[in-house]
Amino acid sequence: MHIPDGILPPTAAAVGYVVTGAMTWYSLRQIRKLPDPEAGVPKAALLTAAFFVASWIHIPVPPTSVHLVLNGLLGVLLGWYAFPAIVVGLFLQAVMFQHGGLTTLGVNAAIMGLPALLGYGLFQLRRPLKLNQRWTGVLAFFGGAAGLGMGALLAFAILIATIPGYVDAEAERAAIGALTIAHVPVMLIEGAFTALIVLFLLRVQPAMVSTA
Repeated sequence: MHIPDGILPPTAAAVGYVVTGAMTWYSLRQIRKLPDPEAGVPKAALLTAAFFVASWIHIPVPPTSVHLVLNGLLGVLLGWYAFPAIVVGLFLQAVMFQHGGLTTLGVNAAIMGLPALLGYGLFQLRRPLKLNQRWTGVLAFFGGAAGLGMGALLAFAILIATIPGYVDAEAERAAIGALTIAHVPVMLIEGAFTALIVLFLLRVQPAMVSTA
């Protein structure tokens, strides 16, 4: 799901930075409203590291391969911390391993960070619904899966809308569509992984879930 440098036109890259800047500012503003904003920093640092490493775990989905993202997991467990955590993780990936790019950092952060917040919103439904542990796990599954699924759809829409005129548009659309569909099994894997992590934490360290 990482869009590399040189793929998007400058206008799309600029819009990505505007969206990411606005969402980072808004997320930090929401964090500052918490009773103890610094309390979530260690958990955010730990999950940022997990997000950083996840992109190196590739899953073969013939005829290509895709990698874990875990943005949904970050959304479920970090809440508003998730967006700035994803920005930091993507920046380190781009600088240290050229995974993604600096010109596309804003776009990549938006297509992963916004769905992470969607996953957070889904998981928060457990409070008004007063769900038991089993149904909380189900909600965590959908939050984790939605993070990757919505991110893949956003990437698909952006890439389709910015296909340059000098390439075979039909072949390019087919390739982008195939890559997007390849994320479906990974979406299910990330949903299941998120549910397992949440259920485990509810047993051993429920505070890590209750503060999300």
